[in-house]
Amino acid sequence: MYEPLESKWSRYHSTHCGCGKDWLTAHAIPAGFTVIPRGKTGYYGLVGPGLTEGVDEQALTANALWEAVAGKPGTQTWHEQVHVTCRTPEAEAARKAANDEYYGRIREGSAKRKAAAKTERATEKQLKYLASLAEKAGKERFDTEFAMAVKDTDIAPRAPRERTTTASKRLTKAAARKLIAALLES
Repeated sequence: MYEPLESKWSRYHSTHCGCGKDWLTAHAIPAGFTVIPRGKTGYYGLVGPGLTEGVDEQALTANALWEAVAGKPGTQTWHEQVHVTCRTPEAEAARKAANDEYYGRIREGSAKRKAAAKTERATEKQLKYLASLAEKAGKERFDTEFAMAVKDTDIAPRAPRERTTTASKRLTKAAARKLIAALLES
């Protein structure tokens, strides 16, 4: 079992134990736990025997974990769930597969929306916003940014006497988003 900890437990220890020692070296290591440092942040992991022995994991509170580590009951009057993560190779493989499946669906949906944005026409809100930005930016800058936004698309650049609002109506959602971002810079 693996339990993320450090600042919460050091505060808990200083409030409720009073021994004045580091709780990891004074209690966790002598109780048979292995302390795993996590980088330079002072964030630790705790693995070892007795972490959940005789404790219902659904009701694993800070007091229950304190009792397992320190060998005496805690005096905490409020309870919080302790997040316990199994770090066995099988559990890690199952967690990775679940993450890949979940985030794969998100990436797939994102790719579909991105592809649709390249073909769907710009929304009325985008067009209205572009009209106000074009007015502020000026026709020369609008022409330059419009040409960059429609580069590598099927949308033709703005014609010499074409109004900015008429040209904007030919944009896709993606091109409109790109043009809006370019006009906002500066």
